[in-house]
Amino acid sequence: MNQADKITISRIVKVNHAGEYGAIRIYRAQIWVSKFLYPEIVAFLEETLEHEINHCALFRSAMPERNSRPCRIMALWGNGGFVLGFATALLGRQGVWLCTAAVEKTVHHHLEDQLFFLKDRDPALFSLIKDIQQEELSHLHHAEDHITTNSLWARVLTRSIALATNAVMWLSTWGDSSKMAKSLRKHNS
Repeated sequence: MNQADKITISRIVKVNHAGEYGAIRIYRAQIWVSKFLYPEIVAFLEETLEHEINHCALFRSAMPERNSRPCRIMALWGNGGFVLGFATALLGRQGVWLCTAAVEKTVHHHLEDQLFFLKDRDPALFSLIKDIQQEELSHLHHAEDHITTNSLWARVLTRSIALATNAVMWLSTWGDSSKMAKSLRKHNS
């Protein structure tokens, strides 16, 4: 494997670890608000939080072998995740479901790009991401099943969350996320 591929793999682990940390903060904030306002959704949020904690630990443990370290902008992931989770929970149950769907859908696209890149380069990381992707998809499908609005505010919120998530991923990978997406599009055309 060439040095450029090793760097990209290191960045994949780094951004995935950071993303899981951000998700932990989103769900913790949403749980805190939901316990007071919508207790019936807390069980789903707590189960999802446990998945994200496990995913974060798995990516952290994959770092040393790939010469990777935690992201330099972890505070942005953490604080941004907390603010996003808190704000969307205050918007109501629909805010929670829209946030989950927007984040998970964006993450799913990035994981697809990563899987395409990793397939012949790092089989162990490919397998790890493939397994995690299944749980992330279950979060996405659950949220989508509970969305009952397609109002302007919902579309704006969804688009804003997706843009912010993509921007932080791009920053965390130094643009490698764009290169992987472009490579996948080129391969599929």
